[in-house]
Amino acid sequence: MRVLLANPRGFCAGVAMAVEVVDRLTNVLEEPIYVYHDIVHNRHVVNRFEAKGVVFTEAIETIPEGSVLVFSAHGVSPEVRQKAKARKLRAVDATCPLVTKVHGEAIRYAKAGLDILLIGHADHQEVIGTRGEAPGEIRVIESEADAEAIEVFDPSKVVYLTQTTLSTDDAGRIITILKRRFPAIKAPPGEDICYATTNRQGVVAEFADQVDRVLVIGSSNSSNSVRLAEIAENRGTKAMRIDDVREIDPQFLDGAGRVLVTAGASAPEDLVQQVIAHLRANYNASIEVINAPGEAMEFALPPTMRKVLSAEGHEVPREGISIDADRVTREWMGREAILFTPITAKGNCL
Repeated sequence: MRVLLANPRGFCAGVAMAVEVVDRLTNVLEEPIYVYHDIVHNRHVVNRFEAKGVVFTEAIETIPEGSVLVFSAHGVSPEVRQKAKARKLRAVDATCPLVTKVHGEAIRYAKAGLDILLIGHADHQEVIGTRGEAPGEIRVIESEADAEAIEVFDPSKVVYLTQTTLSTDDAGRIITILKRRFPAIKAPPGEDICYATTNRQGVVAEFADQVDRVLVIGSSNSSNSVRLAEIAENRGTKAMRIDDVREIDPQFLDGAGRVLVTAGASAPEDLVQQVIAHLRANYNASIEVINAPGEAMEFALPPTMRKVLSAEGHEVPREGISIDADRVTREWMGREAILFTPITAKGNCL
């Protein structure tokens, strides 16, 4: 078997920042750390934090007053923030800055009196949080059928936004319909689908027709992981999303001479390495890394974390400290990334 190992893969800057926030808090504070929703959508990450005493919850009212609460990378609505404030919770905001950008767009367009069509999955935490910024002005578009059916108050005053982890294929088709139906529709000032989602999907889109199978490592509630498998299927290549090596179905790999392996933006690198080790041991796999253009994006620790640590008398990270995703991937998981002979990706990857 020849395995093409996608790079970039796994932890993006937003996930690395959120993981670092919770990890640092658990290492410094003796009290329990509460997290609203899963900090990122990966059950292994959540399980490992639970083993360190972190409590994940969907109900603010169950958190003891005055506790430290972390908002997950997906962002929350103003209603959730208000509930946390009412319980005097010491909130640390680990929302991905790219999600915060979409929240800001929603607020700005709502104030301008525009109809906001939010392309995304209505039950996803990111969409729930964004919609909460302007519930009266935002309507969610989940499908092409929704785009064909939606009606707006004034076709000259409408804008679309997107969930950051959507399939670029699906989003493109929906946007095409909206532009046809509402020629004056405004687009966000910058692409809402995040760079990490675009990069990982770009590699799969480019190489899917060059392999027999695609293996995507990521949890079932990870939107960007599910989308990676869909991107491959859209190009006629069988794909399987797995949480870890234990979910590999040998029948899926029957007759596969070339396999592309990638991982969603919240999947730990050690899970990838376990899959690679399995393929080498059981299929005599040779490994080549697809070196798409690198990701230099880094996000700073949130100011709210500095405030909480300072109030507790703990050392405060210097202002503006940035969190490198590659370092967090290595250090938090305690693994060094393995290196193989690279091949180069072309195309539209950032």
